[in-house]
Amino acid sequence: MKNDSFELKFWGVRGSIPVSGPDFERYGGNTSCIELRHGDRHIIFDAGTGLREAATALAKDGVRNVDIFFTHSHYDHIIGLPFFKAIYDPNVSVDLWSGHLTDKTTTRELISQFMRPPWFPVEPDICRATMGFRDFSAGETLKPHPDIVIHTARLNHPGGCIGYRVEWAGRVIALVYDTEHVEGQLDENALSLMAGADLVVYDTTYTEAEMPKHLGFGHSTWQEGIKLAKKAGAKRIALFHHAQWRTDKDLDEMQREAQASFPGAFAAFDRQVLVL
Repeated sequence: MKNDSFELKFWGVRGSIPVSGPDFERYGGNTSCIELRHGDRHIIFDAGTGLREAATALAKDGVRNVDIFFTHSHYDHIIGLPFFKAIYDPNVSVDLWSGHLTDKTTTRELISQFMRPPWFPVEPDICRATMGFRDFSAGETLKPHPDIVIHTARLNHPGGCIGYRVEWAGRVIALVYDTEHVEGQLDENALSLMAGADLVVYDTTYTEAEMPKHLGFGHSTWQEGIKLAKKAGAKRIALFHHAQWRTDKDLDEMQREAQASFPGAFAAFDRQVLVL
């Protein structure tokens, strides 16, 4: 990768539960995990099952410093963390960030409650990496490194969820997923995060036809994502957090329909790399 390039890699694009089988080969079945990379900086958003493969790649590249930002702590976004090899390596530093449970649970407590018997055979004290636990509140602007600015906002999801706007190396990436829209209203928080973005990663779990049966589940549609992207002046939108029943054929059709409305739309797939 060139020194001036900015790379995004989807390690997991599925929502709710991982899937496998011949109907899911091209888009993949890992749950949410996105890596951003520029120079020697590596930031990962969410620790779904895709994090296991990300760990192998990072170790191969000799990466020694990683930040992981959680949107929230539902299983499909954290289940990969115990299988992230870096946290067991004494030569690695890992900072974990969360802001969706302000005044309820700290990041350290979140991890400790998750990685413990009877849900997991060992507790976090088995980790040998240098672990940092970073708490923030929705709406804060974060600077994990001098050259990175991350704006945060609360999204509409049961139990709370954080959306991120990453400004880094002259690029803007908006991560707006696990959020439910209100019919007839464009979400102001989403628009703020997405304004002028080079790329938006948006929650397209449901179709408009499916949405009435899933009100309150905390997810959105590709149609709503495109409305927001157009209003925000975003350049591209990745359809993300695919429903567990959405096959390769289904996603091909969703992508065709979305591109007819917004040429910069595409359905994200596991191991897809974008150089921005």
